[in-house]
Amino acid sequence: MERGTQAPFATIYLEIEEGSEYEEEMALICEEMIRQRLEGMKNYKGQQIGEAFPKLVYLLDEHNCLEGGKYDYITKLAAECTAKRLVPDYQSAKIMRSNYEGNTFPPMGCRSHLSPYKDENGNYKWYGRFNQGVVSLNLPQIAIMADKNMDMFWNILDQRLELCKEALLVRHNMLKGTLSDVSPIHWQHGAIARLDKGEKIDKLLENGYSTLSLGYVGIHEMVQSMLGVSHTTEKGEKFALEVMNHLRKKCDEWKAETGLGFGLYGTPAENLVYRFCRIDKQKFGEIPNVTDKLYYTNSYHVNVCEEIDAFSKLKFEAQFHAISSGGCISYIEVPDMSRNLEAVEQVINYIYHNIQYAEINTKPDVCYKCGYTGEIKLDENLEWYCPSCGNRDEADMQVMRRTCGYIGTNFWNKGRTQEIGDRVLHL
Repeated sequence: MERGTQAPFATIYLEIEEGSEYEEEMALICEEMIRQRLEGMKNYKGQQIGEAFPKLVYLLDEHNCLEGGKYDYITKLAAECTAKRLVPDYQSAKIMRSNYEGNTFPPMGCRSHLSPYKDENGNYKWYGRFNQGVVSLNLPQIAIMADKNMDMFWNILDQRLELCKEALLVRHNMLKGTLSDVSPIHWQHGAIARLDKGEKIDKLLENGYSTLSLGYVGIHEMVQSMLGVSHTTEKGEKFALEVMNHLRKKCDEWKAETGLGFGLYGTPAENLVYRFCRIDKQKFGEIPNVTDKLYYTNSYHVNVCEEIDAFSKLKFEAQFHAISSGGCISYIEVPDMSRNLEAVEQVINYIYHNIQYAEINTKPDVCYKCGYTGEIKLDENLEWYCPSCGNRDEADMQVMRRTCGYIGTNFWNKGRTQEIGDRVLHL
């Protein structure tokens, strides 16, 4: 898929299935993909730079979790690549099997995950399935409107949830009757399915085969608005989990009622973190710790300004992954780790034991004018500049940052840019 000047939005899943007849080949492919990304690609000046896509996701299992497994050497290579190129991202087979009925499977693009589905033979099926669409809740706005009144909060939340359900069903019903001919590569030639010419896609929309996602933004600001504390506090955490479990319960109820694949999804919110906050600031004014920035915090994440160490952050956010089974991801921000790969390896091992899906965010930027590599800086006006030569021409630099679950290199709106600039280091 092409979106403007962005590279094709694709994810490559790096999995080594021990005992498979192709185990050796899978290991070779994983190693080569990581080596190629580590090497980078040359820009127009011949400088080696990183790539935003394809996104690489590396599955950690007993044989490669850095505890003496036969494929630890590939994971050590992955740690080096993470320090230099921001990828791969890491999924834990151990935690995934706990959350998805013993299964492991790749995310769809950024962070979207499928719900378990069995075919007519009782076998789990993951590949070839898809998402019908997403509608996202502005949780801080609901809290602002409730004005610290808990009964009002839950009433407004349920009203908004019914609107979300209705909107998702509109999306579903609009797709019904679509013929496979509208996109042969998807529906006829195997990208998603192999339907006949003139056949409707309806059977792929029903019975949980494909998903309908309830998204959400701003758990942190919601808790701040209602309780005046962060959701990392004991009181805030309790309320945040109550809301998350309520959202998940609604998705499960809708699924049972309709037979459709409703799932709870931590919205990537590439633009929504800015748009939702801007709308609420215009409507309700500047509220401390809620609308006093240009953005809301993504999904259930710890606020980007909050001081917290890497391991505590991953442990805290892990509890939301099992609830947000339709899509989730967590990250930590780190400085230049190229001289401390042992610490990167520690984090990778921690991910395997504690959290389903996580990323380690370095700053692998390049100034094309002077050749500087490291962190391109942001000034008070949210403009990027090279700390070495002062270059401010965005066309003559590469700034790579984790936008949400994927890497962005095309720069961002003001809200997302401020959010990126506010991120504190966790390691």
